Amino acid sequence: MLIDAKNAVLGRLATQVAKKALLGETIDILNCEKILISGKKEVIFAKYDRLSKMGVPRKGPFISSDPEKFVKRIIRGMVPYKQPKGREALARIKLHKGVPKIFEGKETQQVGVTRLRVDSVTIEQVCKFVGGKQ
Repeated sequence: MLIDAKNAVLGRLATQVAKKALLGETIDILNCEKILISGKKEVIFAKYDRLSKMGVPRKGPFISSDPEKFVKRIIRGMVPYKQPKGREALARIKLHKGVPKIFEGKETQQVGVTRLRVDSVTIEQVCKFVGGKQ
């Protein structure tokens, strides 16, 4: 299954992807840096600022500044990743920044795209705020 995640809401996308991966589907998510997190910009940035300063460097929590790893970590929270079926489901999910050449011209599905009435922030903005170099 090939999913174009441009303008998709993160939570809705993650739940649907987690369910399909647990059922045995292989999923490729394109444009993961353009996924939206709904909410006010100040609130979202305050949350991830607090999380990035929490704990100690060796033990975590680890907030990645890479959009693919950032989204995969959120999807991991919706899968029983400590059990074999959850690890296998997580291995079936592949995330891509942009659209790789092998997927150009192929038909994609839109999952989790809705009209937002509130403000939203892209994953790319959050990762840049956390410390990414994009």
